[in-house]
Amino acid sequence: MSKIITVFGATGVQGGSVVAALLHDKSLKIRAITRNVNSEAAKSLKSKGVELATADLNDENSLAKALEGSNYIFAVTDFFEPFASSGPEAAIKVESAQGINLARAASRTPTLEHYIWSTLPNGKRISGGKYLIPHFESKNIIDDYIKQDKNLFPKTTFVWFTFYAANYLFPMFTPNFVKSSGKHVQIQPSPPNVPIYSIGDAKANVGIFVRSILNQPGLTLGKFVLAYTESLTVGQLLENWSAATGKPSVYVQTSLEDFDRVWPMWGHEMGIMMKFWEEAQDKSWSGEEGILTKESLSIKDAFAGSKKAFESIDWTNVVT
Repeated sequence: MSKIITVFGATGVQGGSVVAALLHDKSLKIRAITRNVNSEAAKSLKSKGVELATADLNDENSLAKALEGSNYIFAVTDFFEPFASSGPEAAIKVESAQGINLARAASRTPTLEHYIWSTLPNGKRISGGKYLIPHFESKNIIDDYIKQDKNLFPKTTFVWFTFYAANYLFPMFTPNFVKSSGKHVQIQPSPPNVPIYSIGDAKANVGIFVRSILNQPGLTLGKFVLAYTESLTVGQLLENWSAATGKPSVYVQTSLEDFDRVWPMWGHEMGIMMKFWEEAQDKSWSGEEGILTKESLSIKDAFAGSKKAFESIDWTNVVT
């Protein structure tokens, strides 16, 4: 009899990648949690044999019902929807409350064997309180809740998914064409030598990591996974974009204040993350014991790196 994996965000980047990676595993039945079972993306999943279900992240009992019979859960929450409408403080409250509801419902699921939780490092703790990055902080609150749950914690793998190449589609990362120079300029609040871990093409690679985590519970339960395919610098990432698109580019550093002036609120949210990476360097993705990587997971799959990801994106309506 097939075991059930319930996937949150199944029509999004992370959840969608997980579904794609596990779709042909005959030992699994996939249950996709989506807000709209009538969307085209949801209908596409159903046509492939995926079970559709809805749940309200603000309602623990709704979540518990959706999780009934689940052996495995892939859990991800959304910071940026409440951030866009209400700002960082409200988004921290919304996402942390929803993530705790989800953790509580998972803990109540008697069939649960493995809970895979998509989170981020504790930047505030790593930096000694200097950098509070709101979209990290909300997930760290959820981490702390899971760690104190004696039933759920031993069944949990915490996964840090690193920088998506597709983040270049966000305005504060998109290289902009400057006609007078003939080049595309990327403005950032940190220097080009800042180290950055990237997962490259998240749609292709997230599911590869999750499948490997599921297949090795003896190694991954109770552990943190640093999910990256490339270790480079932010300047090298821009070089990969230029190589993929054929568009000459130049990296220009500005202040965090001016970065936020160009992209109000979003500039600070992303800029404070870049400043944290600048200062913490190789410690940016640390703070936990026994962190696993693609090497320690012995992943043999061919990853799609940032250059390949950039090549797969249609930049026609994004940059000139």
